Amino acid sequence: MFFGRLTPFLQLLWRFIKNCMKTLAYDLHLHSCLSPCGDNDMTPANIAGMAKIIGLDLIALTDHNSCKNCPAVAIAAREYGLLFLPGMELTTAEEVHVLCYFASLDAAMDFDRYVSGHLPDTPNKPMFFGDQLIYNKQDQISCTEQRLLISATDLPFDAIYDLVNQYDGIMVPAHINKPTTSLLGNLGFIPENSRFSCVEIKQETDWASLQQQYPYLANCNHLCSSDAHDLNTIHEPIYTIKTAGTTLPDILSAIQKKL
Repeated sequence: MFFGRLTPFLQLLWRFIKNCMKTLAYDLHLHSCLSPCGDNDMTPANIAGMAKIIGLDLIALTDHNSCKNCPAVAIAAREYGLLFLPGMELTTAEEVHVLCYFASLDAAMDFDRYVSGHLPDTPNKPMFFGDQLIYNKQDQISCTEQRLLISATDLPFDAIYDLVNQYDGIMVPAHINKPTTSLLGNLGFIPENSRFSCVEIKQETDWASLQQQYPYLANCNHLCSSDAHDLNTIHEPIYTIKTAGTTLPDILSAIQKKL
Protein backbone atom coordinates (compact mmCIF):
# COMPACT_ATOMS: atom_id res chain seq x y z
CA MET A 1 0.00 0.00 0.00
CA PHE A 2 2.81 2.39 0.85
CA PHE A 3 4.54 1.63 -2.45
CA GLY A 4 1.38 2.59 -4.34
CA ARG A 5 1.44 6.07 -2.77
CA LEU A 6 4.98 6.84 -3.93
CA THR A 7 5.44 9.27 -6.78
CA PRO A 8 6.69 7.74 -10.05
CA PHE A 9 10.14 9.25 -9.42
CA LEU A 10 10.42 7.69 -5.96
CA GLN A 11 9.20 4.38 -7.33
CA LEU A 12 11.99 4.43 -9.90
CA LEU A 13 14.49 5.46 -7.23
CA TRP A 14 13.43 2.60 -4.98
CA ARG A 15 13.75 0.11 -7.83
CA PHE A 16 17.21 1.47 -8.61
CA ILE A 17 18.31 1.13 -4.99
CA LYS A 18 17.02 -2.42 -4.79
CA ASN A 19 18.78 -3.36 -8.03
CA CYS A 20 22.05 -1.92 -6.73
CA MET A 21 21.91 -3.85 -3.47
CA LYS A 22 24.36 -6.70 -2.98
CA THR A 23 23.16 -10.21 -2.26
CA LEU A 24 25.34 -12.06 0.22
CA ALA A 25 25.18 -15.77 1.02
CA TYR A 26 25.67 -16.03 4.77
CA ASP A 27 26.05 -18.20 7.81
CA LEU A 28 25.92 -15.96 10.87
CA HIS A 29 25.95 -18.52 13.67
CA LEU A 30 29.25 -20.41 13.84
CA HIS A 31 31.13 -21.80 16.85
CA SER A 32 34.88 -22.20 16.95
CA CYS A 33 36.98 -24.51 19.10
CA LEU A 34 36.64 -21.89 21.84
CA SER A 35 33.08 -23.01 22.53
CA PRO A 36 33.34 -26.17 24.65
CA CYS A 37 30.75 -27.85 22.45
CA GLY A 38 32.68 -26.85 19.31
CA ASP A 39 34.83 -29.40 17.52
CA ASN A 40 38.57 -28.83 17.88
CA ASP A 41 38.80 -28.78 14.07
CA MET A 42 36.83 -25.51 14.12
CA THR A 43 39.98 -23.40 14.07
CA PRO A 44 39.80 -19.88 12.61
CA ALA A 45 41.57 -20.88 9.37
CA ASN A 46 39.48 -24.03 8.96
CA ILE A 47 36.24 -22.13 9.44
CA ALA A 48 37.15 -19.49 6.88
CA GLY A 49 38.56 -22.06 4.46
CA MET A 50 35.45 -24.22 4.58
CA ALA A 51 33.19 -21.18 4.15
CA LYS A 52 35.18 -20.22 1.06
CA ILE A 53 35.01 -23.74 -0.39
CA ILE A 54 31.27 -23.92 0.22
CA GLY A 55 30.72 -20.57 -1.49
CA LEU A 56 29.63 -18.28 1.35
CA ASP A 57 30.20 -14.52 1.16
CA LEU A 58 29.63 -13.57 4.80
CA ILE A 59 30.26 -15.38 8.08
CA ALA A 60 30.00 -14.51 11.75
CA LEU A 61 31.70 -16.12 14.72
CA THR A 62 29.37 -16.48 17.69
CA ASP A 63 31.10 -18.45 20.41
CA HIS A 64 29.37 -18.89 23.74
CA ASN A 65 29.87 -15.80 25.92
CA SER A 66 33.17 -14.90 24.26
CA CYS A 67 34.64 -13.06 21.27
CA LYS A 68 38.23 -14.11 21.92
CA ASN A 69 38.63 -16.02 18.65
CA CYS A 70 37.12 -13.21 16.57
CA PRO A 71 40.48 -11.49 15.88
CA ALA A 72 41.95 -14.68 14.41
CA VAL A 73 38.83 -15.45 12.36
CA ALA A 74 38.77 -11.86 11.06
CA ILE A 75 42.28 -12.32 9.68
CA ALA A 76 41.53 -15.74 8.18
CA ALA A 77 38.32 -14.47 6.58
CA ARG A 78 40.14 -11.53 5.04
CA GLU A 79 42.79 -13.86 3.60
CA TYR A 80 40.06 -15.95 1.96
CA GLY A 81 38.21 -12.91 0.64
CA LEU A 82 35.22 -13.32 2.96
CA LEU A 83 33.23 -10.71 4.83
CA PHE A 84 33.38 -11.25 8.58
CA LEU A 85 30.96 -10.07 11.25
CA PRO A 86 32.29 -10.31 14.83
CA GLY A 87 29.77 -11.69 17.27
CA MET A 88 28.93 -13.67 20.36
CA GLU A 89 26.18 -16.03 21.48
CA LEU A 90 25.34 -14.57 24.86
CA THR A 91 23.55 -16.67 27.49
CA THR A 92 21.22 -14.54 29.59
CA ALA A 93 20.33 -15.08 33.24
CA GLU A 94 17.23 -16.95 32.00
CA GLU A 95 19.50 -19.20 29.86
CA VAL A 96 18.15 -17.64 26.68
CA HIS A 97 20.70 -17.57 23.87
CA VAL A 98 21.06 -14.23 22.08
CA LEU A 99 23.26 -13.56 19.06
CA CYS A 100 25.11 -10.26 19.42
CA TYR A 101 26.72 -8.69 16.33
CA PHE A 102 29.03 -5.68 16.31
CA ALA A 103 29.98 -2.86 13.94
CA SER A 104 33.69 -3.31 14.65
CA LEU A 105 36.10 -5.85 16.05
CA ASP A 106 37.18 -3.38 18.75
CA ALA A 107 33.58 -3.03 19.93
CA ALA A 108 33.19 -6.80 20.03
CA MET A 109 36.31 -7.18 22.15
CA ASP A 110 35.13 -4.44 24.52
CA PHE A 111 31.85 -6.31 24.87
CA ASP A 112 33.79 -9.52 25.48
CA ARG A 113 35.55 -7.90 28.43
CA TYR A 114 32.22 -6.69 29.82
CA VAL A 115 30.55 -10.10 29.56
CA SER A 116 33.59 -11.77 31.12
CA GLY A 117 32.86 -9.84 34.28
CA HIS A 118 29.35 -11.30 34.38
CA LEU A 119 30.27 -14.97 34.00
CA PRO A 120 30.32 -17.20 37.08
CA ASP A 121 33.65 -18.64 38.19
CA THR A 122 32.64 -22.15 37.22
CA PRO A 123 35.74 -23.98 35.97
CA ASN A 124 35.60 -25.84 32.69
CA LYS A 125 36.08 -29.62 32.80
CA PRO A 126 37.51 -30.42 29.35
CA MET A 127 37.01 -34.17 29.72
CA PHE A 128 33.29 -33.58 30.26
CA PHE A 129 32.43 -30.35 28.38
CA GLY A 130 35.24 -30.11 25.82
CA ASP A 131 38.27 -27.89 25.28
CA GLN A 132 38.03 -24.10 25.07
CA LEU A 133 40.88 -23.14 22.74
CA ILE A 134 41.92 -19.59 21.90
CA TYR A 135 43.88 -19.15 18.67
CA ASN A 136 46.37 -16.50 17.60
CA LYS A 137 46.78 -14.80 14.23
CA GLN A 138 48.97 -17.66 12.99
CA ASP A 139 46.14 -20.15 13.61
CA GLN A 140 47.99 -21.67 16.54
CA ILE A 141 46.69 -22.31 20.04
CA SER A 142 47.74 -19.44 22.25
CA CYS A 143 45.90 -20.35 25.46
CA THR A 144 42.73 -21.88 26.85
CA GLU A 145 39.72 -20.34 28.56
CA GLN A 146 39.50 -21.72 32.10
CA ARG A 147 35.95 -20.73 33.00
CA LEU A 148 33.06 -22.71 31.54
CA LEU A 149 31.69 -20.57 28.70
CA ILE A 150 28.32 -22.30 28.42
CA SER A 151 27.35 -21.02 31.86
CA ALA A 152 24.56 -18.46 32.13
CA THR A 153 25.63 -14.88 32.78
CA ASP A 154 23.81 -12.72 35.33
CA LEU A 155 22.53 -10.43 32.53
CA PRO A 156 18.72 -10.47 32.14
CA PHE A 157 17.15 -10.75 28.70
CA ASP A 158 15.30 -7.43 28.97
CA ALA A 159 18.62 -5.59 29.47
CA ILE A 160 20.38 -6.97 26.39
CA TYR A 161 19.01 -4.60 23.73
CA ASP A 162 20.32 -1.46 25.43
CA LEU A 163 23.51 -3.17 26.58
CA VAL A 164 24.53 -4.36 23.11
CA ASN A 165 23.53 -1.03 21.60
CA GLN A 166 26.05 0.69 23.90
CA TYR A 167 28.75 -1.32 22.12
CA ASP A 168 27.55 -0.41 18.62
CA GLY A 169 25.91 -3.78 18.23
CA ILE A 170 22.57 -5.42 17.66
CA MET A 171 20.83 -8.36 19.32
CA VAL A 172 19.15 -11.24 17.51
CA PRO A 173 17.44 -13.85 19.71
CA ALA A 174 18.92 -17.18 18.66
CA HIS A 175 16.98 -20.18 17.28
CA ILE A 176 13.81 -18.80 18.90
CA ASN A 177 11.72 -21.90 18.20
CA LYS A 178 14.25 -24.35 19.64
CA PRO A 179 12.75 -26.22 22.65
CA THR A 180 15.62 -25.20 24.94
CA THR A 181 17.99 -22.23 25.40
CA SER A 182 15.72 -19.98 23.33
CA LEU A 183 13.38 -17.06 23.86
CA LEU A 184 10.23 -19.07 23.21
CA GLY A 185 11.54 -22.31 24.65
CA ASN A 186 12.65 -20.79 27.95
CA LEU A 187 10.33 -17.82 28.43
CA GLY A 188 7.40 -19.07 26.36
CA PHE A 189 6.52 -15.58 25.12
CA ILE A 190 7.97 -12.40 23.64
CA PRO A 191 8.23 -9.72 26.37
CA GLU A 192 6.06 -6.67 25.77
CA ASN A 193 9.01 -4.29 26.14
CA SER A 194 11.03 -6.03 23.40
CA ARG A 195 12.70 -3.84 20.77
CA PHE A 196 14.72 -6.30 18.71
CA SER A 197 13.90 -6.30 14.99
CA CYS A 198 15.38 -9.60 13.84
CA VAL A 199 15.28 -13.18 15.11
CA GLU A 200 16.98 -16.40 14.12
CA ILE A 201 14.79 -19.38 13.28
CA LYS A 202 15.66 -23.01 12.68
CA GLN A 203 14.50 -23.12 9.06
CA GLU A 204 12.67 -20.93 6.56
CA THR A 205 9.51 -23.05 6.61
CA ASP A 206 8.99 -22.15 10.29
CA TRP A 207 8.56 -18.44 9.63
CA ALA A 208 4.92 -18.17 8.50
CA SER A 209 3.54 -20.12 11.47
CA LEU A 210 5.72 -18.23 13.95
CA GLN A 211 4.42 -14.88 12.64
CA GLN A 212 0.84 -16.10 13.04
CA GLN A 213 1.44 -17.31 16.56
CA TYR A 214 3.47 -14.28 17.68
CA PRO A 215 2.22 -11.01 16.06
CA TYR A 216 5.34 -9.14 17.24
CA LEU A 217 7.32 -11.02 14.61
CA ALA A 218 5.25 -9.63 11.72
CA ASN A 219 7.47 -6.55 11.64
CA CYS A 220 10.73 -8.43 12.20
CA ASN A 221 13.37 -9.69 9.82
CA HIS A 222 14.67 -13.23 10.27
CA LEU A 223 17.86 -15.19 9.75
CA CYS A 224 18.44 -18.89 9.18
CA SER A 225 21.94 -19.97 10.20
CA SER A 226 23.55 -23.29 10.98
CA ASP A 227 24.64 -23.00 14.63
CA ALA A 228 27.53 -25.11 13.35
CA HIS A 229 29.83 -26.74 15.88
CA ASP A 230 31.76 -28.72 13.27
CA LEU A 231 32.96 -28.06 9.74
CA ASN A 232 30.43 -30.42 8.12
CA THR A 233 27.37 -28.53 9.35
CA ILE A 234 28.27 -25.05 8.13
CA HIS A 235 25.43 -23.98 5.84
CA GLU A 236 25.64 -24.24 2.11
CA PRO A 237 25.01 -20.85 0.37
CA ILE A 238 21.22 -21.17 0.47
CA TYR A 239 20.30 -18.20 2.68
CA THR A 240 21.05 -14.64 1.59
CA ILE A 241 20.64 -11.07 2.72
CA LYS A 242 20.59 -7.92 0.62
CA THR A 243 22.81 -5.05 1.69
CA ALA A 244 23.42 -1.53 0.41
CA GLY A 245 27.16 -2.06 0.92
CA THR A 246 29.68 -4.38 2.51
CA THR A 247 30.80 -2.43 5.60
CA LEU A 248 29.87 -3.87 8.97
CA PRO A 249 27.32 -1.07 9.63
CA ASP A 250 25.75 -1.87 6.22
CA ILE A 251 25.46 -5.51 7.20
CA LEU A 252 23.99 -4.74 10.64
CA SER A 253 21.45 -2.46 8.97
CA ALA A 254 20.48 -5.21 6.52
CA ILE A 255 20.01 -7.71 9.33
CA GLN A 256 17.63 -5.40 11.16
CA LYS A 257 15.51 -4.28 8.22
CA LYS A 258 12.65 -6.28 6.77
CA LEU A 259 13.00 -5.92 2.98
